[in-house]
Amino acid sequence: MLSTHKLLINLNEAQTAAVTTDAQHSLVLAGAGSGKTRVLVYRIAWLLAAEGISPYAILAVTFTNKAAAEMRNRVTELLDKPARGMWIGTFHSIALRLLTMHHKEAGLPKNFQILDSEDQYRLIRRVISDLELDEKQWVPRTVQGFINGKKNEGIRANEIDDFGDDNSSTLIKIYQQYDDHCNRGGLIDFAEMLLSTHQLLLNNPPLLEHYQGRFGAILVDEFQDTNEIQSAFIRLLAGAKNRVMVVGDDDQSIYAWRGAKIDHIIGFKDLYSDVKQYKLEQNYRSTNTILKAANAVIKNNAKRLGKELWSKQIEGDLIHYYGAYSEYDEAAFVAEEVENIIDSGVDGDNIALLYRSNMQSRLLEEHLLKHNIPYKVYGGLRFFERMEIKDVLAYVRLINNRHDDVGFERIINTPTRGLGAKTINQIRNFAQINSVSLFAASIKLIENKVLANRAATSLAGFVNMIDDFDHNHDKEQLHPLFDDVIERTGLRDHYQKEPPEKALTRLENLDELLNAAETFVKPEEDDQIGMTALASFLAQVSLEAGERSSDKDVPCVQLMTLHSAKGLEFPYVFLVGLEQGLFPHQNSMDDPEKLQEERRLCYVGITRAEQKLFMTYATSRRIRGRTQGCAPSKFLQEIPNKLVDQLQGNVFNIPRNSMFDNSNSSQFSHYKPGVAVSHKIFGEGVVLELSGQGDYTQIMVEFSQHGTKILAAKFAKLEVL
Repeated sequence: MLSTHKLLINLNEAQTAAVTTDAQHSLVLAGAGSGKTRVLVYRIAWLLAAEGISPYAILAVTFTNKAAAEMRNRVTELLDKPARGMWIGTFHSIALRLLTMHHKEAGLPKNFQILDSEDQYRLIRRVISDLELDEKQWVPRTVQGFINGKKNEGIRANEIDDFGDDNSSTLIKIYQQYDDHCNRGGLIDFAEMLLSTHQLLLNNPPLLEHYQGRFGAILVDEFQDTNEIQSAFIRLLAGAKNRVMVVGDDDQSIYAWRGAKIDHIIGFKDLYSDVKQYKLEQNYRSTNTILKAANAVIKNNAKRLGKELWSKQIEGDLIHYYGAYSEYDEAAFVAEEVENIIDSGVDGDNIALLYRSNMQSRLLEEHLLKHNIPYKVYGGLRFFERMEIKDVLAYVRLINNRHDDVGFERIINTPTRGLGAKTINQIRNFAQINSVSLFAASIKLIENKVLANRAATSLAGFVNMIDDFDHNHDKEQLHPLFDDVIERTGLRDHYQKEPPEKALTRLENLDELLNAAETFVKPEEDDQIGMTALASFLAQVSLEAGERSSDKDVPCVQLMTLHSAKGLEFPYVFLVGLEQGLFPHQNSMDDPEKLQEERRLCYVGITRAEQKLFMTYATSRRIRGRTQGCAPSKFLQEIPNKLVDQLQGNVFNIPRNSMFDNSNSSQFSHYKPGVAVSHKIFGEGVVLELSGQGDYTQIMVEFSQHGTKILAAKFAKLEVL
């Protein structure tokens, strides 16, 4: 058996206090990079080696299979023997184990079947169809989110009050019918696993007594991410006697949108008696400059237990701010800096580009490709590989070329227009027999009156819509065409009906596609061979989508959302798009609770950096084809000036009190739209638009030799002609 001396020799003072606690219940506030997994692993070893607790009495719960495997392996390595007898796993794996062992008591068949997300989605669609409801109104993904949300709160269909509301009544009916299907078929979805397990123990006192008697020591990782049913499950197993240690960081609670409740960790002392709190504040990852910046930002949150990260490492480089003139300037700067870092001998794997919204990846990808920098979008798809983007492009490809059968197949029933599998098979068969495209086959089938009236009407509407797009749009003007396609096809409304977080991401991506269409410049070589702008754009998209990041053995720069970055760390981090309305997100700015979560997300982003952190913002950004002035994020205000190095760019001191200084808002009023101006580099041009206020005033100028440029009025030094 491992000696207690050897066990504690590798722990710092705060870690030792947490590992050796004699408290009935303990809350370990583990800051970013402070060794929380080490504490959990050594706590288990301490319970076995110093307190003589049986391995069978230990239950350790975490959120991912990877984390559970790491914990199990580290316990085995530390003890120098297999971790037999202990239950170490995710909430779902432990729930599945209990349901499998006690399927009869849970009312499940022995061979019950687990539904993954897609299986669940298909069953919900079937229920909606059985109830003769319109999927356009009762969108399956939205219904799926409703059902899972209620289950995560521990609420059954018969426990929901519709308050006389027809919409609520219908949702409840779908939920009930869905559960009836599952019960008849011996099916169980992921949310149901936890709810059924909780009810299994709650409704079987002898079984609950057995497991409360067995698991004398319960340990929970990432406690700030627990939802209602997970927290209730732990409380149930703890009973009145068992010891509970939860480890987590209230400052990294960023998943409220999927049911996590920060109140569980904030209010842990209210839920359990005799609680001792321990703070792990020594960080082993980042420089002190980075940690001071993170502390300065997060201290502005009112809803937190409070801790301050520090390190024995060097102070490190200052945080680099770059104020870009536009999102294009921002992406170009990031790509150039990444190239410089790689040229200095750093592998791309050590560099991460983090952003608030998926849509931001497009320009970053474009500029990395220009610099031949291998990259990978972590936990997601490249911009032009995303479903909503491919849907729009399929329409546009068919407009450009009626023989594009792949595009036809993708969007013939997206959004749904009442064309069933039978009709689509008729089109396929006719096309194959007559060696024509699917589009041509559709026209012939309509003309020959082969199809049922309803199918023929729907198909004719589709064919006419594609022809209208083609005839009514100039293929040299991409933005009007793309905008019309997104609106008239119903794609925007289609995605609007998805669960809120997913809908927001898809709609932002559609807006970014409009930006791409608006700003596309046809290459000179394409113009010389007579390609239209539309054909050229589609060709460029295909080439870009075909570019792979590289072989798996080649180091790749990592691109990811801030939510995906949690739990990871990189020597070099670029945190981009720090502007009011983008980060913090527009939907959060007027809601104190949501704003605090946005600030926690910023804290997560900052603490991903080990050695060097770049924070960038644009003072103008194109949104849905319109350039808007942007104010730097309030989170940038919260970092002390002494920690910051403002790189060359759209340089100004970020105000610490007011985001706008209106005192000089009139000093640029002479740059009216239509005024002729001259720039020392770009030459003569005409002012198109003025936006922003004070130091943030932006001027859009159409230069005769250099095209449209967006300039910061304060630094452009334009001369009125």
